[in-house]
Parts: sequence; C-alpha cells; structure tokens
Amino acid sequence: MPPKARNICFRFPDDIHDRFWRPTFTFDWNHLTTAREVNTSSMYEPPKPAMQMAAVPENSTSPFTLQVPSNGLASRLRFYLHFAEIEELKPNETREFDIMLNGIHYYGPVRPKPFYAETVEVMTSTEGCNQGSCLLQLVRTSASTHPPILNAIELYFVLKFLQPETDRTDVETMIRIKEEYGLNITSWEGDPCSPTELTWDGLNCTSDDPLSISSLNLSSCGLTGIISPWIQNLTHLISLDLSNNNLTGRVPEFLATMRSLSVINLRNNILNGPVPDSLLNRANNGSLQLYLEENPNLHCPSDACKNQDTHQNKAKSNHAFVLPTILGSIASFFAIISAFSVFLLLRERSRRGKVGTNKNSPGVGRRFSYSDIIRMTNHFDKVLGRGGFGIVYHGYLNEHEQVAVKILSEPSTRGLKQFRAEVELLLRVHHKNLVHLIGYCDEMDNSALIYEYMSRGDLKNQLSGNTCSELLSLKNRVRIVAEAGQGLEYLHNGCKPPMVHRDIKTSNILLDENLLAKVADFGLSKSFDHESNSHTSTAVVGTHGYLDPEYRQTGWLTEKSDVYSFGVVVLEILTSQPVIEDTREGNHITEWVQNMLVKGDVREIVDPRLGRDISAASVWRVIEMAMACVNPSPRQRPNMGQVVAQLKECLASEHNNGSIDVSLVLSDEFTPIAR
Repeated sequence: MPPKARNICFRFPDDIHDRFWRPTFTFDWNHLTTAREVNTSSMYEPPKPAMQMAAVPENSTSPFTLQVPSNGLASRLRFYLHFAEIEELKPNETREFDIMLNGIHYYGPVRPKPFYAETVEVMTSTEGCNQGSCLLQLVRTSASTHPPILNAIELYFVLKFLQPETDRTDVETMIRIKEEYGLNITSWEGDPCSPTELTWDGLNCTSDDPLSISSLNLSSCGLTGIISPWIQNLTHLISLDLSNNNLTGRVPEFLATMRSLSVINLRNNILNGPVPDSLLNRANNGSLQLYLEENPNLHCPSDACKNQDTHQNKAKSNHAFVLPTILGSIASFFAIISAFSVFLLLRERSRRGKVGTNKNSPGVGRRFSYSDIIRMTNHFDKVLGRGGFGIVYHGYLNEHEQVAVKILSEPSTRGLKQFRAEVELLLRVHHKNLVHLIGYCDEMDNSALIYEYMSRGDLKNQLSGNTCSELLSLKNRVRIVAEAGQGLEYLHNGCKPPMVHRDIKTSNILLDENLLAKVADFGLSKSFDHESNSHTSTAVVGTHGYLDPEYRQTGWLTEKSDVYSFGVVVLEILTSQPVIEDTREGNHITEWVQNMLVKGDVREIVDPRLGRDISAASVWRVIEMAMACVNPSPRQRPNMGQVVAQLKECLASEHNNGSIDVSLVLSDEFTPIAR
C-alpha cells in the first residue's frame, strides 16, 4: 500500500513546494493504489504520495466527471491535471482518453505513462461555464480498453479584485519601514490594507479609493534606532504609536508638520534632546495628544513629559544639597554617598511602581491593595468563573469600568510562583487578541490579578448553549479562531523571548461584547528561545484532551505543543462536540472527526444547530487545517503563522463567496464531498 495521507492532507516535506493536498472521493469512482514509486521529476513536481493513488469511473464506459463551481468573483479558472499509469497493463491493453471542457474537446488523446507523472494545464474563462458551474470530463476513446484515470488535480481561481488597493506611496513607505526596523510580522505581506480581512496587523486604513493608512501601531515591537523619517510619507496618518520600544535620537520636527496626526505616543523609549517647540505648541493648543513619558533624557517643559521632569528636578535639588556637604569632611562624604545611593534606589523603586489607569497604555500595571480588591468586588459577591489557581470575580474599577478579578486561592509556593509568572508575562505582552492586565495585588498571602472584563465570557460556555446569546454562526466561529490564533501567534513570534501558552482550550478564549476573541490565562506560560533552543524540557501541565501527545509523553515543550491544542480547539468550535466522550465512536474529538470524514459529507461534522445551509468548501478548509495541527508528529504540523494565514484566507474567501484554490488527491481514505 502507498504511504497514507497524513491527517487528511499532506504538504512539505512530501511536496517540496509546500502545497496543500486534500484527498477527495465520490461514490461513482473506484480507487487505485500502488506501492511502486512514481517518477515525479517534471517541472510541476506533484508529490509522490499523490501520484501513487488515482481514481477511475465506477462504470468503465462512463466519462470521468468533475463539476467545478465557478467562484462568482473569478474571471478565469486554471486546472493542472496530473496523470500516471499505476496499473500493470497487459501488452494488448491501453488507457486513452480526451479532455473535454464544458462539452468541447480541449486536449487529447492522453495516454498516461507507466509510473511517470505527466501534467496537462487547462485554462478557461468562467463566462464559458453554464449556470456558475464548469464541467471537466475525461472521455474514453474508442481505442481504449480501460477507463480514464486521474491521480491529482490542482484548481486555481483567478479572482477579480473588487476592493480598492492601497495608495502606492503608502505601500512603498510601509515596505521601507519594515526593512528599516527589520520587522518580521507574519501578516505584513501583500497589500497593507486590501482586502480588509487581511489588513496588516497594527494598521487601520481609510475607506477611500485608493486606501490610505490612518493609524500605525508598532508598540512593543522591539524597535531600535531613530524614528524613521519614512513615517512622514503617510500623509493620512491620524494615530502613531511607537511606545515601549528602544528608539533613540531626537523627536523629529517632521511629526509637527503632519497635520493629519492627532495622536502621537512615544512613551517608554530612550529618546533624548529637546522636544520641538512646534510639536509642543500643537499639544498645548489641543490639536494633538502627545505622550512622551518614560524618556528620561528628553528636555521637555510640558505635561507630556512630566514624569521625567519631576525626577530631574528631584535630582537637581539633591545635587544642590550634597555639593557643599561633600566639601566638609571625608566622613561626611561617605555619609552623603550612602544617602544619595538610597535616594537613587527609592527613585528607581518609585519609577517602577508608577501606576496607570489608562487601558491604552501598554506595559503599565497598577498595583492595588487588598482593601481595594474587596471594595471593587463588593466583598466578592459575584463569581465569573473558577480556574485551577483561583476564583474569578466581577468587579468595578470605578463607577463605569468593569473588571475581572482573579484571586489566587492557595498561597502555596507553586501558586505564588505561578502568580508572579503571570504578572511578569502580562506586563510585557500587548496584543489586541490577548486579555489585557490592568493591575495586580501582592500583599503577603493575598494575591490577585485585575483584567479587563470580557462581557460574553468564555468560548466554551458560549458554544454550550447555556447563555442567552444568539447561536454563533459558522463565519463568526472561523473569525473567532482566527483572532485567537493571532494572539497565540504573537506569543510565539512577537514576544521577546517567545512564549508557549501550554493551556490553550475553549475556556481560555474570552469574548467581548462585539465577539472579539482574546486568549486568557497565562499562568502556565513558559518562555523559550527560537534561536538557541528548539524546545525546553518541563513538567507536563495543561488540560486533558488538549495536550500534545508528544509533550505529554516526553515533557519536551515547543510552540508546536500549542499548535496541537489549537487544532483541538478549532475542531471543538466547529463541531460543538466534547473533546473527550467515552460513549461515541472515537473517544477523542480528533478520532471522531476522522471517522466522520470517512463516512461522507463534511457538513455532517459541523454543529447541527447551524443547519445544512453552510459552505462545505469553507468547512473543508478549516477542518483540514485543524487536522494538520493535530498531526501526531510535531514536525508535520504547521506553525501558528501558517495557521493564521490559512484562517484569514478562509475568511476572505467566505467574504467573496467562494474559495481561492483547491488541490485534491484522489483517494477513498477520507470521503468528504468534492468542492
């Protein structure tokens, strides 16, 4: 038997071009397989496992038929048909057929070579397809003794680009900024603003034609060097956030000349020198919100820099006091040095203890007393949830701002260590799809974390039907997993050092009032180093059912451990099935899904409350991606950047009412319907 298609699809290293290959089969086909290797050394290089399988019509005199729905936005279709003879034909036997497109002869006759891959390219305009469907047929010739054969097919839609493109100056500017700062952000490929579902992370864009960039957020991206002069070319920029980086040099004058700018956040960098008067004037007259705190070497007579000015004034007053004292005697000299050292220590402690109540000020954590916690939770009167390390209560930070307060239940050594790890982590990770830490309490045996409040609660509860909210649509479910994937991808690639979450599950994905998804509960997270270590050995922690089998067995933790858990989450979201269920065929959800795929229509896998009126193509793509994530071999799993890109493509194709590309392997190992 040939190598089995791993987890429905296969890709690299089976395919050196890293294409996705999906098995498909219908009941009017028979399948063929061979253990012999097929030569695939043509320019198209289809993967060998694909060419070791094939399909033929069940009725040997009937044509081999593929009905291909034409995407409504596609102007052309392009097929790549891969053939190889994998049966041992006798000298008096032949296999010969013509390729017909929409009832018209396109190419042929074709005589597949024994165990040698050949490819025929077919192109057509969608205008020639009847009622939105293109008919591709392989028709047996009169000289043939065997029915037509097809080993694999690639199908591509050439889409009409209906959305406007980004202004070319803005595109070039973003490419220059990306190069100047050496940014490696997964989503920063292609057009920055179009399509809207694939807008680059950190950007917002106008709705004009052409599109323009209206906000740029590079907070906590590890930027070094000066503030890039390329920024001034973004002439429609309203908001610029470069906070929490290591930028040096002066605040440039050109920022004041960018009349569209109304918000500039340069907090917590290493900027120096005087702030341009023109910039301060705009801040003073109310036309600009300017944030410059935590730049100790800036000279700025403005409230925007009041933190460092206060420190500098304190330092000056101390210098004025100690200088004459030092001239007194050697003994008093040592006393003054000691006192000044204590002052510096207190100043540093004060600086680190600075608190901020603004949720939009990343990296600033507010410390609360335990009496504050009692007050904001109204003596712990409303429980939001219970976790492995404590109870989460509802509270109010002030009269209007709701919060979630997690109380550490057991002040054991392990619990305190876990708590402090979460505080340390949350204070240095900032992403729209990660739950925001507002503050914390750490008083002896009383420890708590104060998070932003997520009004829709956790995704597990949302899927259960126990809430009064409307049923999550298929599109919302895919969008939610894409957003959660973005948060996880940031932990893997955006943090320094990168982080592995270790406990990804539906109850750790929270939803706000607009169903925006955010990943929560970083208490189990662990750092690892991409460059020096591909894995780290650690005690196995996590939740049964979501744990990567290899991590559970060996204790070797990698980012692919999170990928496995994420794949389980995606299957749970699509199906609303429990992850572990002893009474069904397939104890684990991955086994159940695989069993269901063998039985037929992928739509049978989806939550039955969604009905049958769903896109089988979209379901297929997401299930395929999820099954790739739960591959038993971590090396065969995609990384989170690839997963997020696939999910975004699914969302974009759903928005455009169709899929983007199809690559099929003809096999009966799995039997979802053809798209």
